Amino acid sequence: MKFSLQTKNNNTSLLFVFIYLLISVISEQYLLTSADPKSNVYIIHMGKKQHEDLKLLKKTHHEVLTTVLGSKEESVKAMVYSYKHGFSGFAAKLTKTQAQTISELPGVAQVIPNQLFKVQTTRSWDYLQLSSRYQTHYDQISKLGDGAIIGLLDTGIWPESETFSDKGLGPIPSRWKGMCESGENFNGTKHCNKKLIGARYFIKALEAEYGKPYISTESGEFLSPRDSSGHGTHTSTIAAGSSMANRSYNGLGSGTVRGGATQARIAMYKVCWSLLSGGICAGADILKAFDEAIRDGVDVLSVSIAADTPSYPEVDDRNAIAIGAFHAVAKGVVVVCSAGNAGPSPQTVQNASPWILTVGASSVDRSFPTVVTLGNNWSTTGQAMFTGAKTGFIKLAYPEVSDLKYPRDCKNLRRKEKWMRGSVVLCFTSSFKEGYIEDTAYFVKKAGALGLIVAENPTTALYSCDDDFPCVQVSYDVAMNILYYFRTTKSPKVRISPTKTHDGRPVSTKLAYFSSRGPSSVAPAILKPDIAAPGVNILSAVSPSDPKKKNGFAFMSGTSMATPHISGIVALLKSLHPDWSPAAIKSAIVTTAWNSDPSGEPIFAEGETMKLADPFDYGGGIVNFNSAVNPGLVYDMGTSDYIYYLCSMGYKASAIAKLGQENHTTTSTTSSSLCPNKKKPNTILNLNLPTITIPSLRRSTSFRRRVTNVGPTNSVYQAIVNPPQGIRVSIRPRFLVFNSTTKILSFRVTVSSSHKVTTGYYFGSLTWTDGVHAVRSPVSVRTELRVFSN
Repeated sequence: MKFSLQTKNNNTSLLFVFIYLLISVISEQYLLTSADPKSNVYIIHMGKKQHEDLKLLKKTHHEVLTTVLGSKEESVKAMVYSYKHGFSGFAAKLTKTQAQTISELPGVAQVIPNQLFKVQTTRSWDYLQLSSRYQTHYDQISKLGDGAIIGLLDTGIWPESETFSDKGLGPIPSRWKGMCESGENFNGTKHCNKKLIGARYFIKALEAEYGKPYISTESGEFLSPRDSSGHGTHTSTIAAGSSMANRSYNGLGSGTVRGGATQARIAMYKVCWSLLSGGICAGADILKAFDEAIRDGVDVLSVSIAADTPSYPEVDDRNAIAIGAFHAVAKGVVVVCSAGNAGPSPQTVQNASPWILTVGASSVDRSFPTVVTLGNNWSTTGQAMFTGAKTGFIKLAYPEVSDLKYPRDCKNLRRKEKWMRGSVVLCFTSSFKEGYIEDTAYFVKKAGALGLIVAENPTTALYSCDDDFPCVQVSYDVAMNILYYFRTTKSPKVRISPTKTHDGRPVSTKLAYFSSRGPSSVAPAILKPDIAAPGVNILSAVSPSDPKKKNGFAFMSGTSMATPHISGIVALLKSLHPDWSPAAIKSAIVTTAWNSDPSGEPIFAEGETMKLADPFDYGGGIVNFNSAVNPGLVYDMGTSDYIYYLCSMGYKASAIAKLGQENHTTTSTTSSSLCPNKKKPNTILNLNLPTITIPSLRRSTSFRRRVTNVGPTNSVYQAIVNPPQGIRVSIRPRFLVFNSTTKILSFRVTVSSSHKVTTGYYFGSLTWTDGVHAVRSPVSVRTELRVFSN
């Protein structure tokens, strides 16, 4: 927010008279030193601002405090905040006597003891240090995304949710050309406002593929932008929802539900529909939505959609997201996509084109401990979302089988098995699959069981079992203790207590088990995912049509939830840096990310075995907005760079020309005009990415990168290399000097290996630093030696 400085001479004179009289009074009667024993924070309210000279206001506050504390140095130590915008005043550490003295001074309206409040939020934005709790950083983003428009390709939106209230918002941005389309249970005139400024739905391609008109009543859907599943409402709220205090899911995760860019506007493009027991999205519908969104004037497109593996090439018409995103990015729209939920296997990442900002899912420092107590009073803690009453002691059951048979897995339990009736069932499972445990819980509940304890490789994502049915996740070692008790006790019993919410330490950050991993199977030299963001057990608004999702709020997990976290941050960056390209914004996010969690602890990646996370798990790391807003340097690119990439991939010129035809006068572009370096083949390593990935290093390899200075004009950066094990990385030049005439500089990277055998990937980094900024590029290298030679 900008304030004009309009100082009037008469107000200034009166102010200095006031200060003079104030000093005289204090000097004669009230001078108190800092020797008083106990200090607390007090807020001194001095009423309405008398002028707009902010520096003079702050000086006045210090001078008032100095007259009480006796010296300028003591005033500086005691001052906490100077309030200069909404009112005139300050907060300072004072003794009770000093506070009383100030309260009696002329011009002081009120002295208020500081009251401590517990911050209660849905956690992910606090975890990312992007909330009012982190005042010094939050001041930088006072616009809160105002003026930015986030478009979402998703399942629709529930417009009545109070998260889409437009209270306090100004006019709709004048560049907006979109519309609100009416349909089944959706009135475009009534349901849109200054927050939800656009809503459309696209289903023609799906109907054509399906071979008949879509009958919405058969699946509880709406032929309109209205959301039946809650997915699109959930993602929209994460990206740009208005603040809603005191929200929870049946008491769990209580706090404020809000989006990252609370002042940004939302445009929903419904492209996914309930069909065949899931959300189905037709490629042609997706492309049409991209096309309309580009025309409408969105700044960011958030796409929580991914295809199944294997992927189609970027130039294949069936890769609708890659093609639609290419055209959007060419028009300056940042496209943020989910990496997919096919982890933890390698090479499962989707939406891997270099012009897309691809997002993996991490956890936050929140857990849901649930106490399990055995009949011998031994207690342990599992994880669940059980909001029913304490069960009391109930019979414990386990599916014992003969040694001649395979042990019973959770997935083999069926509803007709009478031994489960009236019991809490313990079962073991060896794999994680979305919906797998929910299905098991459904069957055992139908069989008459009163609860379920699942032993599995622990993950942070929890199951959405019925609220009154305890469904507790424990580790194998804990489960073995429970099983030992079962096998050695005549009448084993167990009690399950309601779940609690725990925020902060000692809960650590992890990359989610389900989050798809790199390297990219299409282009291994393009590091994917680019970044990670919270996507595990995220509380947000949903459609209240599902009876499980009470009060219109629910926890969901997936890279779908991580994606809008990044979209909201992109909207904030766009509002602050409207001239930055999509590539510049992506670079700022990737090169400033956390490689340890916000508390400084290592980040682990969930999988068959837990391991330290690497770039194929989280790209640059966990998103860190407060550094991305001022990255120092960016690796910028434009459409011509992406055409270069397509040439490097060896795609046919006709296919490339079709994709990038807005840059050429004819679609009959020849191979030589698109990819002219026939004698010197295009190398994908020269693509100006903010990361370095070499999937097959056979000999010493050199390539170039260029950086653009977006920090102080006169800057000197030094290269700091942390090489992967057994890899030599040389940077020339090692210093980059920027000034008023030099804003873009390039450098040469030479990479060689000392390994004598073919290896897996080793990881390191290249960081450019000026002492203030640290522009970090992850480096991933795999040595590959030929077994046979021609």
